Amino acid sequence: MLKYYIIFSMKNVVRQPRQERSIEKKNRIIEASYSLFSEVGYYGTNTAEIAKKAGVSTGIVYGYFQDKRDILISVMEIYIKNVFDPLLKIFDKISTPVDINELVPSVLNYAIKLHKKHAKMHEALHSLRHTDEGINMEFISLEDNITEEIAKKFQNLDFKTENVVEKIHFAMDIIQSFSHEYIFDKHNYIDYDIMREMVTKTLVNLFE
Repeated sequence: MLKYYIIFSMKNVVRQPRQERSIEKKNRIIEASYSLFSEVGYYGTNTAEIAKKAGVSTGIVYGYFQDKRDILISVMEIYIKNVFDPLLKIFDKISTPVDINELVPSVLNYAIKLHKKHAKMHEALHSLRHTDEGINMEFISLEDNITEEIAKKFQNLDFKTENVVEKIHFAMDIIQSFSHEYIFDKHNYIDYDIMREMVTKTLVNLFE
């Protein structure tokens, strides 16, 4: 299971909901924040708007969260779980011997699908990497954990290749770069079908 390391500090303790109704309210706040952060960004959202969308008072929001940045912690936890847990499950379905020619396109297609589905939230969170060291370190921790988890899965599948950790991390960079290019940039002078083939061949050759 992918481990998540949240490194944000808290200024004071807020109450933890125990009753079902209280848990449901807190979840509504998180869901409303996820939606608003996706639509207008983190800085374009305030707690009053979050409260309104969640159907609670602003006081209720501050009863469960220290501030907007505290809410961001929960939002990022959901984003990470929704995006990367399914990615690791791809490797659970693989049987030996590993067919790298089949695995690479599957992972690449899945990465593109995820970037498209979560495009707005992805952009909102990644834009904070440049101004928020906590967010930046959380993404670095996430990359480390994905690399380690995939390396373990390869080991369990007895897939032998030299420098597997370095190759996995490099492959992640290539896949993410192409996904960004394919989803967000869309240069009209580039044939993305040809580029996808190039990326696929590069990754297959990397692990063969």
